[in-house]
Amino acid sequence: MDTTDQASASLDSIRMLKLAHALAAAKSRQDVPAALRCLHPDMTLHAPALGSQARGTAANERALAGFFASFPDYEVALEGHALGAGTLVCWGTARLTMTGDRFGVRPTGRRAVLPVTIRFGFRDGLIASEVFCFDLAELCAQSGVSTDTVRATLFGDRRR
Repeated sequence: MDTTDQASASLDSIRMLKLAHALAAAKSRQDVPAALRCLHPDMTLHAPALGSQARGTAANERALAGFFASFPDYEVALEGHALGAGTLVCWGTARLTMTGDRFGVRPTGRRAVLPVTIRFGFRDGLIASEVFCFDLAELCAQSGVSTDTVRATLFGDRRR
């Protein structure tokens, strides 16, 4: 790789990191419009632990609004990352308190602190995909709710 290619790759890496941190900051403020400004119009958001996937601006707006309704004090700190070929993987810590009835349990008000891993893909200078990974059983344990009930509510028979 010549010096020009290295400089271009370095700028792309900086842009990817800045976008990931801007998205994390917006989500930590529950600022859906600011979060959406970081996202490509065809953005795909996948949260395997919750069994959810959203594609496109409107679906991501609904997904984020629903997530923040369930976890109104959500905040995430990105603590490390790895880069490669248009992909950024970040890891860090999420802090959140389960509320509402979305999960089929009565929330206890306990705040959970969870390790998270987030894989981002990019297109046209924006985030085009996000896979948000955390341990649902650990969230339930720290929140003082039944993992079995939450899984049954989220997945029904799909996880068998």
